[in-house]
Amino acid sequence: MKLATLKSAQRDGALVVVSRDLTRCIEVPEIAPTLQKALDDWSLCEEKLQTVYRALNNGTLANAQAFDQGQCHSPLPRAYQWADGSAYINHVELVRKARGAELPPEFHTDPLIYQGGSDSFIGPKDPMVVPDESFGIDFEAEVAVITGDVPMGSSLSQCAEQIRLLMLVNDVSLRGLIPAELAKGFGFFQSKPASAFSPVAVTPDELGDSWKDAKVHRPLNVYLNHRPFGRPEAGVDMTFDFAQLIAHVAKTRELEAGSIIGSGTVSNKQGGLWGSSIDNGGVGYCCLAEVRMYETIEQGKPSTPFMHYGDRVRIEMTDAEGNSIFGTIENEVMPL
Repeated sequence: MKLATLKSAQRDGALVVVSRDLTRCIEVPEIAPTLQKALDDWSLCEEKLQTVYRALNNGTLANAQAFDQGQCHSPLPRAYQWADGSAYINHVELVRKARGAELPPEFHTDPLIYQGGSDSFIGPKDPMVVPDESFGIDFEAEVAVITGDVPMGSSLSQCAEQIRLLMLVNDVSLRGLIPAELAKGFGFFQSKPASAFSPVAVTPDELGDSWKDAKVHRPLNVYLNHRPFGRPEAGVDMTFDFAQLIAHVAKTRELEAGSIIGSGTVSNKQGGLWGSSIDNGGVGYCCLAEVRMYETIEQGKPSTPFMHYGDRVRIEMTDAEGNSIFGTIENEVMPL
């Protein structure tokens, strides 16, 4: 099943069921006016939404409308929880290696997770508004899950059972602000502005065999200014799966329905020149910081700039036949 939120006069938008091919949709206020409401009452709403989804794909709904990704907000325009992990240790190791620091052994057994701002997200086609180019503007292409209610202390299997939906993420980062914030010993805040999520959130069954072991096993495609930038495999080199990430967060607290847990920047281990970029035969990267890390390691300093006003990032994942699964995130950097 595929679900989205259309922008409306209401802060949380209007829930729509979207056809598998992303061409048609239909509002379902009689089932749930918003995605959060559907998640709150998932046991009552899921089968009703699935019935609409089947009819939409069969072409038997006369009142369906064309689906316009440009009219979408992030599936949850705001959420009760947005916790982003760093499940790809290759990415973490590169960050530390570039500054001459070793990776602590516990990083392989204990996930890194920060609590992001969830009171507002930007739409998948909305601009990344940044007050100053000197802040070191970067994108981070990731996968995320939306959970149901997760009790404190839930087991891995219980956490996996509470994965309701999957999305893609552009976790915007302001790299120039991160070092000073982390040096205070209290985590990110100004360096992590609002994130953007894919137009469509999908139930795990939509991925078929590409969803297994609580991981998404498909390449994540990233384009910078319309040129291929990255296509790493999301299921490869993911040290902690989504069940493990959820269990880590739920160790000391409940997670309420509608909580979002991110994978962190998707990153595959690779060798060769700078990692290696797609131009050099590699799988490329899901953020600018990573290629800058490779450049620093191999050349002594980075040569790839961070984003400027007018630059555009595009993030998408396709199925084995080349069809878009989640729709496309496409954000342009703009000044405040």
